Parts: sequence; structure tokens; C-alpha cells
Amino acid sequence: MSDATATAPRRIRMTVIGPILALVLLVVAGALMNPNFLGWDNVTNVLARSAFIGIIAVGMTFVITAGGLDLSVGSMAAFIAGLMILVMNSLVPTMGAGVTVILVGMAVALLAGLAAGLLNGILITRLGIEAFIVTLGSMGIYRSLVTWLADGGTLSLDFTLRSLYQPVYYGGIFGITWPIIVFAVVVVIGEIVMRSTAFGRHCAAIGSNEQVAKYSSVRVDRVRLTTYAALGLLVGIATIMYVPRLGSASSATGMLWELEAIAAVIIGGTVLKGGFGRVWGTVIGVLILTLIGNLLNLTDFVSPYLNGAIQGAIIVLAVVLQREGKARA
Repeated sequence: MSDATATAPRRIRMTVIGPILALVLLVVAGALMNPNFLGWDNVTNVLARSAFIGIIAVGMTFVITAGGLDLSVGSMAAFIAGLMILVMNSLVPTMGAGVTVILVGMAVALLAGLAAGLLNGILITRLGIEAFIVTLGSMGIYRSLVTWLADGGTLSLDFTLRSLYQPVYYGGIFGITWPIIVFAVVVVIGEIVMRSTAFGRHCAAIGSNEQVAKYSSVRVDRVRLTTYAALGLLVGIATIMYVPRLGSASSATGMLWELEAIAAVIIGGTVLKGGFGRVWGTVIGVLILTLIGNLLNLTDFVSPYLNGAIQGAIIVLAVVLQREGKARA
């Protein structure tokens, strides 16, 4: 057996255990730095805050696996949140502050997210515009729209509706809040789709070699369009879970969510150029990023204002490591 053959399995194992090892080290470091780090309140807080980015990152995993990219998810979430609040507030005088109004708001969020994802997908697949250009443009559009809707300020949910809606974020079962439960369900579904369905295999095939996928009778445009539509729908779901947390939306809502989602996907082992995706790895990536932010808040070691800089550095490092691993393979 040659040296290359003997070391290949070790490289594969390291790509799998690398993110897990990083997560374990963060947990150990956090426990040593602050005794409250592993407390139930902090653990549930970390998981709940992970849920918003995590739900979006699952969708981003499919987009990137299929060779795409979406920079608009944070701005999209802000616009959907603002639209939700406006619709619900406008219905209160006629329908009253009840569960029906909240359900209508949720439906608006899902439809708006699906429509936004479809629009990005259509521009990319039907008109042949680069994903970077389309989503960069839509990022600016959605951020400007929510600023316009809020008249440069903040859109606030009706107080009675806010009280009625808050259990969607703060409530749950067996001490586990609904955002965590929804995140877990999305992850399970995403992992099954990625690993056990033709759609998941087609995403990987398109990202690996689009021309070969076409020759293999894969409907490339339809699959890629579906990934963007699914991502938009998941942004809508994440926004539904996010709005009751603060009961407001502004131009600052969802800021840098696209960076966090992409970083989580890359840290988890999904190849940035497409061809391979790992949903469970994305979950590890989300937890790593959230724990870093949590540690910055609980300790004085590094300023929490540097969280974005750290995330950006992690993205660059993850891509460099992926390239190094590919070069050695």
C-alpha cells in the first residue's frame, strides 16, 4: 500500500472531526473562562440565538453545494420582518389583536420569503446573471425597502400583539424553546434531503460539474431555482421566530446574517465552489460562531465589537484550509 493510499483515510477523518474538535475546544475554553458558561440559561440562550442563523444556513448549504451564493438573506429577513409588522398592525383595527392576525403575519412572511427566493433564482437561472451580482443587488434593495417602510426609524409591533406573539420565541416544551425545536426539525429534514434524496445528489452534481450534470439529465436550472426558493422560505421561517424576540424591525435587523450563514456553511465542511455539502457540519459551524460571540460577551478577553472581524477571518481561514486539503488530496 502506497503512502498516499495510507494517508487518504486520515485526511478524510480530519475533515470530519476538525469542526467537532473546534467546537469541543470552545466549550472547554468557555467553561474555564466563565463558570456560568455551561449553565442551563446560557446554553439555551446560545441555542436559541443559533436558531435564526442556523435555519438560514441549512438553506444556504444547498445553495452553495449547487455552486450558488446568496448575499441577500440578512436584508431579506429585515424586509420580511418589516412587512410582517406592517401587515399585522394594519389588521388590528378590523380583526383585533388575536391569533388570527399573527397567523396572517406568519403566512405573509412565508410567502414573501418564497417570492424573494424565487426572484433571485429566476434572475440567476433564467437570465443567466451571476449569483453574486443578483444577490448583492437584492441585498441593497431589501435593506433600502425596510428603511423606507420604517421611514428611517423602527417599525414596532402592536403592544397587545407583541405580548401574544412572544411565546413563539420564549415559550416551548420541556424547557426547550420553539426556535430550538424548529431549528432541529429543519436540520433533520435538511440532512435527510441532502443525503438520501435525488435532489441532494443533484445539488452536489451541479456544484461539482454543471455540464456533466446536464449530460446526466439533471435539470440544472430547476434544481438551482429550487435551492434559492427553499432558502427564501427558510429566511421567512427564521424571521417568524425572530420577530417576537424584539417585536420590531429596522434597517439594522439581520445585519451580517449573510456573513454568519456563509461562514457556518464553510466552517462545517461544505465546499465554497460547490460539489459537496454537509448539513450536520453546518450546524457545528453555527454553534462555533455563536459560541465565539457568546464568549466575547461573557469575558473581557476580546472586545465583542470584533465579532464580525473574527467571523470574516474564520471564513478566509476555512477556505484556505479547504484549498490546502484539496491540493494535498
